[in-house]
Amino acid sequence: MLVKEIDCHELAKWLANEKPPVLIDVRTLPEMAQASIPNGKPLPLSLLPLRIEEIPKNEPVVFYCRTGARSGQACMYMAQHGYHNVYNLHGGIVSWAHHGFPIVPMNVSMN
Repeated sequence: MLVKEIDCHELAKWLANEKPPVLIDVRTLPEMAQASIPNGKPLPLSLLPLRIEEIPKNEPVVFYCRTGARSGQACMYMAQHGYHNVYNLHGGIVSWAHHGFPIVPMNVSMN
């Protein structure tokens, strides 16, 4: 199963749109507390099966993690469950930060 990927430059353009994609961080809570992409929603990969119904099917959704491996797994899982508008941030937050895009500490409450 092929995972659709997006690079950090394309994601920055998408996030600047009037209707940006849903951005989901699948890292652990301690990782999120260190640095996150602004407006990302926390949803650790281990909780994805339990909270899949919270993810919209009819909107673009971009998953990210540290380097793209866990978010790639999230995309594959979502595709297996009928979600086809999901994207993996290639290179993860490491690539995002390396290219100078903004990062912020995330409030890691799971609300």
